[in-house]
Amino acid sequence: MLASFYQYQHEEVTDGNRTAGESQTEDSVNKDSEEYFGTNIADFDVETWETVEYDGDPIQRRTVTLDEVVAISVPEEPAADDDPNLPGRTIQIRTGGGQKFLSQAKVIEVQDASPGET
Repeated sequence: MLASFYQYQHEEVTDGNRTAGESQTEDSVNKDSEEYFGTNIADFDVETWETVEYDGDPIQRRTVTLDEVVAISVPEEPAADDDPNLPGRTIQIRTGGGQKFLSQAKVIEVQDASPGET
C-alpha cells in the first residue's frame, strides 16, 4: 500500500510577528531555486516543511509518503515523547522491510497500489 502522512514540528521563529505561510527570509532572499542553487530545487532530495497555523501559532508541517506499507498502527494513548501542543501523535508503520515510527503525525491517505491483485 501507499500511505501519506502529515508530520508536524515546532517552528524556530526569529521574529515573533510571523503568520502562517510567511517566510522568515522572504524580505531578504526572494530568488527562484534555479537562480539561487544553480539548478531546479525539484532535482534535490530535500525535506520541505511548510508553515501552517495551529491554535493561533505558526508550526511546521511536511508530507511524508511511504510505499510498500503493510500495516499502520495508531495507538489509543499518545507516546511518552508526543508533544500535546502539536497535532498528531507517534504512528507505527510496518513495511515489507521492517517498521518505522513517525512522530507527531496524522494519516492523510492510504491506498492499495495494486487493487485487484492478491
